[in-house]
Amino acid sequence: MPHIALPEGLQGIRSAMAFRPETAKPLNELVEILLHAPNSLSPGERELIATYVSSRNDCYFCQTIHGAIAAASLNDDEDLVRQVKTDFMQAKISSKLKALLVIAGKVQMGGKHVTEQDVADARAAGATDMEIHDTVLIAAAFCMYNRYVDGLATWQPVDDALYRERGKKVAREGYVQMSREYIPSETPTR
Repeated sequence: MPHIALPEGLQGIRSAMAFRPETAKPLNELVEILLHAPNSLSPGERELIATYVSSRNDCYFCQTIHGAIAAASLNDDEDLVRQVKTDFMQAKISSKLKALLVIAGKVQMGGKHVTEQDVADARAAGATDMEIHDTVLIAAAFCMYNRYVDGLATWQPVDDALYRERGKKVAREGYVQMSREYIPSETPTR
């Protein structure tokens, strides 16, 4: 049961965003840029970062929906998503992504945990400054998104098919487009 009266029938962050559309707009625009817009890291790689951080924060909704989006972006490889959440060092992902996940995990604990060596290791694995920057921002943003979802005790159904279907749709259409389902594009004038 949510802590406040959120719109019914919308899972996780979607209900919180529908409750306050004026804050939802910039949050959706940020996640669109970070996870879906053109970037040297693929959408699937960036979704894996978001999934990993959400898993570490024990946010069921975010780790499940972003895991579904990651899988949809990575040829429906749900096993890879599970492996990244449990032991990414053994996952079949690039050394660069592994180094970036180390940074993301440290940001999740607290930004000051990231060391110069972590950054040097990521660079040595081929990460650019933009990729390091975006990894830090994805990790920091998902700590906020996770706390937003869980802090309001949003409805988080346990239904893999629901997340899988939504994940495919978001992977195809992006976040801003999908948000139009529950957030009006303009606030009515009075």
